[in-house]
Amino acid sequence: MNLSDIQAKEIISIIDGRKLGRVVDVHVNIEDGKIHYFVAEQRHFFKKLFGKEVETKFTFDNIEKIGEDVILVKL
Repeated sequence: MNLSDIQAKEIISIIDGRKLGRVVDVHVNIEDGKIHYFVAEQRHFFKKLFGKEVETKFTFDNIEKIGEDVILVKL
């Protein structure tokens, strides 16, 4: 799976059903090349509406399931 495939999917919390946005950034360890965490951010409309950026960081351990259109995370 490519990063662009992950970025196209909506991130949903299975704890409370919140939409966390889409992946906008990935933190990679330069020494070993492994992904430390993903950064999800809500769409620009929501940022303008609420007046602040909402970022959520999650790791591979937080991912419960990757579907066709969504990624379910336990946060």
